[in-house]
Amino acid sequence: MTDPKAVLGLMLRKFERRAQLAREDLLALLDLPFRLQTIEASAYVVREGERPTQSCLIVSGFAYRHKVTAEGARQIVSVHIPGDFVDLEGALLNVADHNVQALTRCEVAYVKREAVRDLILAHPKVGMAMWVDTLIDGAVFREWVVNVGRRNAHSRISHLLCEFARRLEVAGLAEEYRYELPMTQEQLADATGLTPVHVNRILQQLTREGLISRQKRHIAIPNWEKLRSAAGFTETYLHLDQVPRGLVAPVAA
Repeated sequence: MTDPKAVLGLMLRKFERRAQLAREDLLALLDLPFRLQTIEASAYVVREGERPTQSCLIVSGFAYRHKVTAEGARQIVSVHIPGDFVDLEGALLNVADHNVQALTRCEVAYVKREAVRDLILAHPKVGMAMWVDTLIDGAVFREWVVNVGRRNAHSRISHLLCEFARRLEVAGLAEEYRYELPMTQEQLADATGLTPVHVNRILQQLTREGLISRQKRHIAIPNWEKLRSAAGFTETYLHLDQVPRGLVAPVAA
């Protein structure tokens, strides 16, 4: 039998940073009915125009949201990590307005939209945590618009690398500014409005400048302050901890 804490643990930790949840709220989250599924890289989780019947939680792996123009050009608008609900909108909106696709091989937990709605109505603090979560998604979208529209190529790539470092660290998936970058250079290009050739050139430049070191997709940031300064990065938009530490309720083992 699947242990709910093993599947939902990262989501639980994140929601504890979104709102002051009581013990009964955390237990209700652990009671969410879900269906586990493994999906391969590039598989669609949500397609634009679909009528969603469920929301999707990433248990392991990475996914990304994107839009495609009439001419077929893709713009990646966010990347999601383990513990993220990638489409809470699906619990409330009737039609998907963008695509969600697996960036790597993923294990996901599908939750029926009715179960999400019932949980929100029965536990307002959980609803608040989910609301804050979607608001933070919106903050990330805004930052990515600025990144593509107003930063130069050097700063765009630097900013994305900084965001990955902080989000993965908080999720317990990176330490000391070292992590595995889940994106190809083509995907980085689609996230930053550059060409893959330009992305490669910028990564080489960042390496020469000593701002990053690379081994295949493994990224290390030897001097965080220098890379942060080059990117113009401030983590305010990530709202990494909404709740003061010590105010979350423990869940019984």
